[in-house]
This record gives sequence, structure tokens and C-alpha cells, in this order.
Amino acid sequence: MSLSVDLHHRFDGFTLSARFDVPQGVTVLFGKSGAGKSTVISAVAGLLRPDRGRILLDGVTLLDTDARIALPPHRRRIGYVFQDGRLFPHLTVRQNLLYGRWFAPSSAGPADRPAFDRIVDLLGIAPLLHRRPGLLSGGEKSRVAIGRAILSNPRLLLMDEPLAALDEARKAEILPYLERLRDELRLPILYVSHSLAEVARLATTVVLLDAGKVLATGPAAEVLADPSVAPLVGLRNAGAILTARLAAHEADGLSRLDSSAGPILLPRLSQPLGSVLRLRILAQDVMIATEAPKGISALNILPCRISAIHIGDGPGAIVQLAAGEDMLIARITRRSVQSLKLTQGAAVFAVLKAVSVAQENVGFGQP
Repeated sequence: MSLSVDLHHRFDGFTLSARFDVPQGVTVLFGKSGAGKSTVISAVAGLLRPDRGRILLDGVTLLDTDARIALPPHRRRIGYVFQDGRLFPHLTVRQNLLYGRWFAPSSAGPADRPAFDRIVDLLGIAPLLHRRPGLLSGGEKSRVAIGRAILSNPRLLLMDEPLAALDEARKAEILPYLERLRDELRLPILYVSHSLAEVARLATTVVLLDAGKVLATGPAAEVLADPSVAPLVGLRNAGAILTARLAAHEADGLSRLDSSAGPILLPRLSQPLGSVLRLRILAQDVMIATEAPKGISALNILPCRISAIHIGDGPGAIVQLAAGEDMLIARITRRSVQSLKLTQGAAVFAVLKAVSVAQENVGFGQP
């Protein structure tokens, strides 16, 4: 799957001018409120006719204003999951799911249509089939809404901040299901979010939007580890993605992960041994040492090389570190950069506390 988007649209006080091309996987449109994320997704769905634009999905033209082509929403074969789910309250969960099958193309054979039982199993909603939406939790409603959209056999699934209305417990409940959909169904997804935790766990590709313009596009690990991006996403939440494999559960309650930079110890994880995990490492939780530290309580000391140094306008700095095949970023002070004489290409050590990686920042799958 490839998606090419080139949109220009003017509202009162706001202009969208966004262009990007993304490959197969989960593409997350990320940015602050008002950045233009929902405008882009509405145009892709056909719910908004932009002043000027072109949208191609797998070589099929959905929109080309110059050629006066604008497929109506029902002909685009796009599934849409709204923030509030929008389930039919008078139908059971099973009936809501089967409703999605009505929109699957009649020309699609049995092998082309997602199997009902498989979707129910992937989303863990079998016990809910006879309930009505009024008896479901927020997380359960979200999973049913996702299932209904998938059963319409779409070429692309749009998800507009599907977890925004959920509390942290419900988000933690549903994120593993979204990871399974990404890795097992391989259904292309265009996902709107302003949560970096969701981006780090789910995204294959990130499109960073601000004030209607695309500031960065690329693989999630590369975009999030770019020092110049950190101020744009918020320094407190800035962080990088590190890939590791769960190797062992130690007797003292820690889990050992093998990464390209070396072993990493974290509080015991519930995932099965051998799982490939994505760790979101916050920049503020990474310290830099010019020599291998001794007599220190931090358990994770990874040899790295400085790839870039971004000096901010204030007292802070963001240092990008090549850690094996992965990238980390460290948020330190400008004074530390000067006192340690840090330079691009220098060999250093990244120091990370075992307890600094929270469970919500651990997800399944490759970036």
C-alpha cells in the first residue's frame, strides 16, 4: 500500500498546505490540537472537499481537483473509526459488526473478506457479542467500532484519535489489540493522535504537522530521534524508540532484554520470552558519561556515539546518540555539553535507570 497526499485548503484564520507520501503500515498524523490532522483525514475519507488537492491510494485516484475527480466516500473503500465509536445503540455487538459486512465490496470473494471469527478473536470481543453498546465500557466500544470498520473490507483504515476519550487504564487495555491488528492483519492505517506514547508504540511512519504544514515525515524511529523535532513535540515528552528482544526473566524480579547496543534490564515484563519489543526511552531519563561509570545504581549503561547535538535557545540541549543500530536522545544542559566537551562523533555511554521505562512505554513489534 502507498498513500500520496497533497492538500491545500483555507479556513478562516487557518490554511492547510500538507504534502506527504507514506508506505505500508501505520502512519500516524501527529501534532498539537489545531495542527490540521483531522482536516487531512477528513479529506482522505471524502468528508471534506479541499480547495485544491490530489490523493492516491495504491495508484487509485481518490481526489484530483485539477482533473475534476472526487470519488464519493462510499466508493473509496475506506473504513473510519471515530473518537466516540458511533455504534448503533439498538443493535447487539454482533449486529453492529455484521453491519460492517454490508459495505464490503460484492465482488470480493471469501478469501478477500476478513473472517468474522478472526476479527472477533483478534479484538477479544467474543464475550460481548450478545450485549448492546449501552452495557460496554469505553475500551470495549472502541474495539467493537474497530471491528465493524475492518469487516467492511477497506483498503485503508482511518482512526481519528480513537483513544482520546478513554482513561489511562482503558488505553492500556486497547493498545495491545491495535498492535495485533498492525502486525497480523497488515491493514494500512492512517491514525490521528497527539499522544507520543501512542505514536511510539504503534507508528510505522510519522507525519509531524504544525499549523497546517508538514514539518517531518519518515520512519517513526528516525523522526522521534531527530534532535530538532524534540522542541516541536514538547521537551518533557520527547524520546526515542529502541528495539529489543525479551531474553530472560531474572530471579530478582527484573527482565533482561537484548538490544543492538547491549543488554537492558527493566522491571519484570508480562510479555512472553522471545517477544520483539519497542521501548520508548524519554530524553529526560538518559544521562551521558564520557567514561564507563562505576559505583552507580543505574543498571543500564550502553556504549554510544554522538550523532548530533542540538543547542536550544535556553539552557538546554538535545544530544542524539547512536546506540548500536538504534538511536537515543538525551536532554541535558548546555553547561554539561561544554563541561564534558561533547562533540559529534565522540564515544560516550548512555546511562538509563531500570525503573525509568514505564509499562505504557513498552509495546510489541518492530518500528
